[in-house]
Amino acid sequence: MQYETDELKKAGLKATLPRIHILQLLLNHAEGHFSAEEVYRKLHDSGVDVNLATIYRVLTQFEEAGLVERHQFDATTSVFELAQDDHHDHIICVKCHKVIEYVEPKIEALQEEVARHYDCTIVDHKHIIYVECADCRKR
Repeated sequence: MQYETDELKKAGLKATLPRIHILQLLLNHAEGHFSAEEVYRKLHDSGVDVNLATIYRVLTQFEEAGLVERHQFDATTSVFELAQDDHHDHIICVKCHKVIEYVEPKIEALQEEVARHYDCTIVDHKHIIYVECADCRKR
C-alpha cells in the first residue's frame, strides 16, 4: 500500500482509500483495459465497497494526473489502462472485445512519413485495428 500512496502523492493526489484500492487494482492488472463498471465489479468481488460514481471520479482524476490513459474503443464505453512510458497501439475484437497491444515500427514510420508529406509534426496519435479474433472466428 505504501507504493500506491507514494504514487498518488507524486501525482498530486491525496491518498484516500478509494484511490488506493483503484490504483492497486490497476497495478495488479497492468495489462488490463477496464471500464469504470469493470473496476466496480472487480473491487466489489474482492470485498471492497466503492460506489460507481466515486470510481468514475477517481479514474478521471487519475487521467488528469497522468496515471491512466482513457481509450474509447467503441461508441459507448471508455476504458482505462495504466499510463505507460512506451507507445503502443491496439487491436480490438469486435465480438469478444479482447484487447491486444502491439508495436509495429513499420506503421510508426509510415505515419511519420505521411505527416512529413503534409508538412506536419505528429504530437499524438491512436491507431486501432478492429478485428474478429481467431477464437471468435472458430465459434
